[in-house]
Amino acid sequence: MNLGENNITPGCEDLLVTSSSAVLNLNAGQQIEKAYLYWAGSGTGDLNVSLNTIAITSQITYQRTYNELVFFSAFADVTQQLITTGNGTYTLSDLDISQTLINNSGYCDSRTNFAGWAMLIIYEAASLPLTQINIYQGLQSVPDDLIINLSSLNVLDTSNSKVGFIAWEGDAALPTESFYFNNLLLSNAPLNPANNVFNGTNSITGSNILYNMDLDIYDIQGYIHVGDTAAQIKLTSTQDVILINAVVTKLNSQLPDATVTVNSVDKQCDSKTIVAHYTVSNLNGSNPLPALTPVSIYIDGVLFQTVVTTAAIPIGGSISSQITIVLPNTINSTFELKFVVDDIGNGTGIVTELNENNNTFLLNDALLLKPTFTALPNVIACNEGFTRGTFDFSSYEELVKTNPLDEVHFYETLENAIAAVSPILNTTNYVAITTPKEIFVRVENATCFATTSFLLTTRNCPPTVYNYVSANNDTINDVFFIAGLRNIFMSFKLEIYNRWGRLIWTGNQNTLDWDGYIKEGVGSKNAPDGTYFYLLFLNDADYPEPLKGFLYLNH
Repeated sequence: MNLGENNITPGCEDLLVTSSSAVLNLNAGQQIEKAYLYWAGSGTGDLNVSLNTIAITSQITYQRTYNELVFFSAFADVTQQLITTGNGTYTLSDLDISQTLINNSGYCDSRTNFAGWAMLIIYEAASLPLTQINIYQGLQSVPDDLIINLSSLNVLDTSNSKVGFIAWEGDAALPTESFYFNNLLLSNAPLNPANNVFNGTNSITGSNILYNMDLDIYDIQGYIHVGDTAAQIKLTSTQDVILINAVVTKLNSQLPDATVTVNSVDKQCDSKTIVAHYTVSNLNGSNPLPALTPVSIYIDGVLFQTVVTTAAIPIGGSISSQITIVLPNTINSTFELKFVVDDIGNGTGIVTELNENNNTFLLNDALLLKPTFTALPNVIACNEGFTRGTFDFSSYEELVKTNPLDEVHFYETLENAIAAVSPILNTTNYVAITTPKEIFVRVENATCFATTSFLLTTRNCPPTVYNYVSANNDTINDVFFIAGLRNIFMSFKLEIYNRWGRLIWTGNQNTLDWDGYIKEGVGSKNAPDGTYFYLLFLNDADYPEPLKGFLYLNH
């Protein structure tokens, strides 16, 4: 986006533009795997631009200060857009360069005004050999010596090995710069002389008027050797400020790349025994992952066990397995589960990989805990005969819960409670034919349930005495009736006395209710109208004393 060399051309306004275009022209069979967009300039930066009118926001932003002036670089993954669009012209626009043009900003005066963009595209094709691509990005200034140490190499073939970079603010004709690979000076004549590396050139197009930026690629097949496991890149400048945005290496280095994921964890309620299902993969490797690669499992940061893969994992392949883990008693509910592949249990690996920084899978999980509940007291109702009772335990739904979000249901058997079938629907007027009867309660949270129970019991409530007798055979009050007596107090005894205290009638479970007659010998006679008194002996432990009262007889 510089229209001229800022080191020799005065006037910022005439040098910078806010948009520019470039053409992508991949060959047939070359399939895009990744596409990364970089844009940069003087100032703190514009992090929102457009690529072919599609808004792009920076995903990673870098800043660098040199001689009290701030420079920026932005990064965005645009892989999907390029896969969708394919070959053609790409235009980056809407780059705000106003900060550079502010009077006395210092950029124009110091000839460090620049703006630009570049795309780094990684593609594959069936005809290409397996290749290791390393990308190192940031915003590092040179003349500070920039040294990048490459590790985890396994060079099998040096042919077509290359190294390249994206750099900003380089100037032509400043013979004070150098580029070293393994301490050997690189050059790319005539485009890039050994002493003027950052000279505004583009190795892909052959352009030498890529003002104030460099897209350069160097052949290094004579600078690296078969069997090398490490290499070093060094860039230097003793005069001009150079900003290195990305360095890329292409090496025929075949290594596995082990990763591990935990797919699922089987848990049971109130159990500290879990089963972890995991997968070890070699998806991005360029060589098989050998058998017996260790996988270490940590619980809350403490080593639990180390296992090994049972077979070699091919490129792009995976092996799934499972392990039963008994969590320590110190774990109450939550725990951290960490799987690390290529780790013998102390952080040490035994396999050289393409990427040593993607071997860990971390999962924060929680045990499945049964809901807690409040113990319920027994419910007591009046005996309606032969221990039958009607009960109201509707309030127990809320009383039993300790968590208001839990669900509660009642059942007549434990089997039904466990299976959650045939719940009791009427808890307000529940009739128990016989008592005591156990009622089972199922308390459920989102994952587990617990059961508890309480008893329905009856007690012999005092009988109800209807103390008016009209012994005239009209079927209304013809006898002395006491409700809640005969089916409840089976051993009762009833005595009736006249007003002078004479016993005139005695009854029990085996006699009929008194109908106003006085039994004397063989014959009988009607008792006269008037007031009588009774003693009712219930012969029940809860009623040690007889119930007494009066009744009125009227023929």
